[in-house]
Amino acid sequence: MYSSFKLAVKYVQYFLTASNGKGHGVHSPFVFEFITKILNATTEYACYKNIEQLRQQLKRDNTLLTIEDFGAGSRVHPSYKRKVSDIATSSLKPKKFSQLLFRVANFYKPKNILELGTSLGVTTAYLASANASNKVITMEGAKEVAAIARKNFQQLHLSNIEIVEGDFDINLSRVVNDLSSVDFAFIDGNHRKEPTIKYFEQLLSKTTNNSILVFDDIHWSGEMEEAWKYIKQHSSVTLSIDLFFIGIIFFRHEQFEKQHFSIRF
Repeated sequence: MYSSFKLAVKYVQYFLTASNGKGHGVHSPFVFEFITKILNATTEYACYKNIEQLRQQLKRDNTLLTIEDFGAGSRVHPSYKRKVSDIATSSLKPKKFSQLLFRVANFYKPKNILELGTSLGVTTAYLASANASNKVITMEGAKEVAAIARKNFQQLHLSNIEIVEGDFDINLSRVVNDLSSVDFAFIDGNHRKEPTIKYFEQLLSKTTNNSILVFDDIHWSGEMEEAWKYIKQHSSVTLSIDLFFIGIIFFRHEQFEKQHFSIRF
């Protein structure tokens, strides 16, 4: 993974070259709609308050957990014993991005939602709150972390979430095969090149014209940047959006030319 300094340098480069995030000069109607109605939307949805209160609660929780880490580890805490508060502070997707994922799911209304990397369940809760009638399947490698997430879903009265525990490399193919389609997926479970590409290719078997895949930490390391480059250049991908901390890809067949956008957010 990149050092904090190198990551900061890369962010400055991204910021200086990305479009301004207002939609000016964007010639794709689809992307313009994404920017104006999703990226820059300011509506405060009812679920935001309860989920963010939970986030603050988790930041004060000093329960010590044993972590089975199947991924590339943590930038801040590489050990296998971690406090809930440390996970909540350093590993959860920030409110800005968690709420963006909610807005994406709320706007496009995907039927089948899959998340690779539950962590404490904050992002999962946002995705599940976007449409209570649709199930969210979330996968987590660490049993004790999954147990905390399960309690959090109960606290938020979310009943449309299924947690699959264990190694993604073992469980993902079964989960994907059981789905009629993968309409939305958030991949946040392994920050290495080969596993990320492998997950992408497994998901491809069930993507449709309207599917949306979101990859976390696409600039986290050289490996992740290579994985992101491979993914966005794949023949099945017609549109990609780089928000630096996450990358979003689409498969819209009606878009005849492949396009890539870097947008400030």
